[in-house]
Amino acid sequence: MSINFCEKTQTFHLTAKNMSYLMQIVNDGYLAHLYWGRKINEYNHSNELRYADRAFSGNPKAEDRTFSLDTLPQEYPAFGHTDYRSPAYHIQLENGTTVTDLRYDSFNISKGKPRLEGLPSTYVEADEEAETLEVILKDSLIGLKVILMYTVYEKMNVITRSVRFENAGSSSLKLLKAASVNVDFRDADYDFLSLPGAWGRERHLARTELTPGIQSIESRRGASSHQQNPFMALAAKEATEDHGDVYAFSFVYSGNFLGSVEVDQFDCSRVTMGINPFDFSWLLEPSQVFQTPEAVLVYSADGLGGMSRTFHELYRTRLCRGEYRDKPRPVLINNWEATYFDFDEAKIVEIAKRGKALGMELFVLDDGWFGKRDDDTTSLGDWLVDKEKLPNGLENLAATITDMGMAFGLWFEPEMVSVDSELYREHPDWCIHVPDRRRSESRQQLILDFSRPEVCDEIINKVSAILESAPITYVKWDMNRHMTEVGSAGLPPERQRETAHRYMLGLYRVMEEITAKFPYILFESCSGGGGRFDPGMLYYMPQTWTSDNTDAVSRLKIQYGTSFVYPVSSMGAHVSAVPNHQVERITSLEVRGHVAMSGNFGYELDITKLSEREQEIIAGQVALYKEIREMVQFGFFYRLKSPFTSNDTSWMFVNDDRSEAVLTYVKVLAEPNDPFRKIRLKGLDPRKKYRVIELGKSFYGDELMNIGINIPRLSGDFNSMMWRLREE
Repeated sequence: MSINFCEKTQTFHLTAKNMSYLMQIVNDGYLAHLYWGRKINEYNHSNELRYADRAFSGNPKAEDRTFSLDTLPQEYPAFGHTDYRSPAYHIQLENGTTVTDLRYDSFNISKGKPRLEGLPSTYVEADEEAETLEVILKDSLIGLKVILMYTVYEKMNVITRSVRFENAGSSSLKLLKAASVNVDFRDADYDFLSLPGAWGRERHLARTELTPGIQSIESRRGASSHQQNPFMALAAKEATEDHGDVYAFSFVYSGNFLGSVEVDQFDCSRVTMGINPFDFSWLLEPSQVFQTPEAVLVYSADGLGGMSRTFHELYRTRLCRGEYRDKPRPVLINNWEATYFDFDEAKIVEIAKRGKALGMELFVLDDGWFGKRDDDTTSLGDWLVDKEKLPNGLENLAATITDMGMAFGLWFEPEMVSVDSELYREHPDWCIHVPDRRRSESRQQLILDFSRPEVCDEIINKVSAILESAPITYVKWDMNRHMTEVGSAGLPPERQRETAHRYMLGLYRVMEEITAKFPYILFESCSGGGGRFDPGMLYYMPQTWTSDNTDAVSRLKIQYGTSFVYPVSSMGAHVSAVPNHQVERITSLEVRGHVAMSGNFGYELDITKLSEREQEIIAGQVALYKEIREMVQFGFFYRLKSPFTSNDTSWMFVNDDRSEAVLTYVKVLAEPNDPFRKIRLKGLDPRKKYRVIELGKSFYGDELMNIGINIPRLSGDFNSMMWRLREE
């Protein structure tokens, strides 16, 4: 059994592959956190809770001055009854007060993992893969029931958590905060890891020492954002890529979030993650239920690399869904940086023909094919083909390209509306807005109000009509602005602060219906590149456009940082033209290829203007990627050298049976009289002998991992190499 309850000590013991999680019911029904870390066989209270009379820490019972919620490590702490730290939840009663008191009521253990209604979440394919514990807490005074849900995966060091609020009372309640997870650590000797960034430089690794007070990551933008990612971790100070304890938290949600770590006066750390309470509330009327999104907790005793490979396995196989979950992704050519809005049917067909000749498998028609879309100021919402650009329609173009032996894909931005559009002129109240306030624009567009069912229905119908009109097997789903003036014409005043979350619920409904209706289509999410690269999106779309910045040197940090949580199969990576359109850098076609081949590979440039030599290189890259792509997309990923601490970067892929591997090494800037370099490989079988194909030499795995292999001296700026290893 993965979950056990000891009646005598009132202790829950949750066990995963190599991990234990312990909690205990104490002092008239408070749920205390005991331990999370390496697996133990049996807990005999070697680290039992201790109490002392702490000045200025109040006491729920006046007769016991040693017990205070201010010093108790808790599973789901409240506000108002002697705990002064940040609560996991906060509720306002009809009388205006915000004090609640949850106590243990009962529990239930079941096989498998239930689905969260209307929300993305991890799943199981057989009940034997996991067990789920529901701990029911109650505030009997107001009739509030709170169900804490824990699912433990049998063969992964993973616990998922979420919370369900049920109003069983006679009065309405208003949720002001509803976190999905809280963990109270009994020390603070950790580093805080997060993935901050901006448009064009998403998910850069940040590692700082925990200090007294609150450190946090958050988004208030209506999306998970380029600026922060819904991931954070506590790592032991000595933890490295391969060694040491790491406790990681990832939020399966695509909207506003808050993750925080509070270090208190006694050097204890409280970790909380959930929907951002900023500008959020939810009116919970009698008999109504509110379900929080899921938080995924990963423990690793094998450093950051072990943490990442656990996330990769879970998210690739038990979060992503559909036909393409386990299917190799096609090599594509996208026309965006080749033509932008300036194209016609002949140009598109010419690019597709050249791509096919070079071995590419999918052509993607990007922005500009609909309405009067000659720039980014118009026509979003008018999902009808522009007959001036495509006089024979989308069906004919798609058929022409399909007849070449190429698949056909299409770009959409379904969540947005241009002010200059027929849709906006017909329904000006269908956008997110506040009455009598200006409607701030970004890229001269507004956001459709997906909290309204009629808006969702319209978009489902319009997108479905296009997808049914032609042989389309790929969709790039974009979203290019964040929320301002957040309000909905479809909600009453007391529910206006529900708008942002209801938008996400509406979006998830739209994505669920469309992806279910077109299961043969590979969907890729995008938000100005990586502005919504989160687990919530991966549930509906198994890959994401990693960043609008396609510069190979910039992508070293972007893709490296992304890999801390997200599997390589989720990362779109393309070769683009030089000088690069985002940073004006000039790098070789070889470097651009090596970096892009470490994701879902494609091209985004005008291949009709390339020299014969460039076409030869690209044909070789495409052929090589087809040879290694299953290993890249579905194998084990190992980080060897970090671009955040070094002038060079290295990583490798290893297939499932450890019989093949691919090593990539990239040097950024040339150095005078530079030292000799070597790299220690990872993930190989120490007993197997591997042929390094490009060297024509063979080595046992233990030699390559323990001693390492020499890296040739690479001259000039921006140089790289890729070596294949194959078991002899």
